[in-house]
Amino acid sequence: MSKANRPSGKAGPVRISKSAMALLPFADAASTELPLGRLLRLSLFQVSVGMAMVLLSGTLNRVMVVELGTPTWLVALLIAVPMLAAPFRALIGHRSDRHISALGWRRVPYIWFGTLMQFGGLAIMPFALLLLSRPDSFIGGLIAGAGAFLLTGIGFHVTQTAGLALATDLAPAEKRPRAVALLYVMLLVGMMISAFVIGGLLIEFSPTRLVQVIQGAAVLTMILNLVALWKQEARAPERTKAHPDAPSFGQLWHGFVRDGRNARLLTAIGIGAAGFAMQDALLEPYGGEILGLSVGATTALTGAWALGALIGFTLSGRSLARGRDPLRIAGAGLVVGLNAFILILFAAPFGSPLMLYMGASLIGLGLGLFSVGTLIEAMNLAKSETAGLALGAWGAVQATCAGAGIALGGALRDLIAMIAMNGDQITGATRATGYTSVYVIEILLLLAGLAAIGPLVGRNRKNTATSGDNAGQPFGLQEFPT
Repeated sequence: MSKANRPSGKAGPVRISKSAMALLPFADAASTELPLGRLLRLSLFQVSVGMAMVLLSGTLNRVMVVELGTPTWLVALLIAVPMLAAPFRALIGHRSDRHISALGWRRVPYIWFGTLMQFGGLAIMPFALLLLSRPDSFIGGLIAGAGAFLLTGIGFHVTQTAGLALATDLAPAEKRPRAVALLYVMLLVGMMISAFVIGGLLIEFSPTRLVQVIQGAAVLTMILNLVALWKQEARAPERTKAHPDAPSFGQLWHGFVRDGRNARLLTAIGIGAAGFAMQDALLEPYGGEILGLSVGATTALTGAWALGALIGFTLSGRSLARGRDPLRIAGAGLVVGLNAFILILFAAPFGSPLMLYMGASLIGLGLGLFSVGTLIEAMNLAKSETAGLALGAWGAVQATCAGAGIALGGALRDLIAMIAMNGDQITGATRATGYTSVYVIEILLLLAGLAAIGPLVGRNRKNTATSGDNAGQPFGLQEFPT
């Protein structure tokens, strides 16, 4: 065979690489200024955040409720503690927008100190859990646990807000929304991989193994974030001097929420986030207590959730490429969430782990669609000099309402279960009552989210590039299948 007719050895790998990139949601976010390889390396900080979120809201809540016997309401409260930092995400984003640094950096100092706090929280968390497992040191363990959860939460809120703002700095204006959306895809990839890896490591559960897993996550957080930050933000001399005429946070925030459409969008985001999040501290204990699943099997529920969310990001990316309205995508996510919670409701009476896994996947799918739709809408409202504020506002409302939903869900589950178990006979159905009641409330919240987001669709859009031909049509509950 002549050289001219001989197939090139590089053609196959190149073709495979291009096909793989085509399957990656928002891979078209790459640009000359921010190539895909550099953007994916930057996204490693999202992988570390996803790993921390799996540990806090997935593995540890199951271990504390089932293995350590900690009350569900207390575990839910601990998981919600990191959300205390969430309302300040808009302020964090604004401060990183205006940060004065002797080195000429805006975002790097925030990402670095956020990483240190994230590492510190994970490093002391195993010792707090050991104290929680002993009755004579329960109060000390509770205080240490709250401190560890709070430190970890502050760390990943600061890291994530500044990191997303850095991506908007690096990407050209027309690519910013999709670049930020790609970073959220990587957050879900990190959550999915972490859930399956942690679940596999904890199949043979022991306190020592749990300590090793958490400490390994702390070390990996530092490594991933250092690699992500390396040579990403250029030093700029103008960032070493203060600008006295720059508007204050209060002025910018007032201008942002003064628009009634923006305020309604944030309201819809908050309702939807709470509706999806109330189950965060309940899904794994539900699988363990009601369906008898192991620690590894219930941790895999988080992986199923993350896989569903990744599919949601893929579908939303393709829909946006076809010109669909982002808020229609968000509304579709709420509808998927409704069906997910109906499936989970029936998992207990049917004794079906499969229905539980399908429900967890659909929750992720619905949340993925909802998050992308509202995120793209928020990014369309942002300007480069206020990108941190816009992203911070989106993240602050979402995380705050999600945290409140987690805490409320745990408290309601315990209260309703206590009332239901007041009778003489305690059955499996009675034990499930607290969980299923919360799932019904989540269904009602998602319906309320649909009602809130409906009037926004297709009206007064500032960026018609992302809206399709149907953007101007009316949108409401009647347009969705029952």
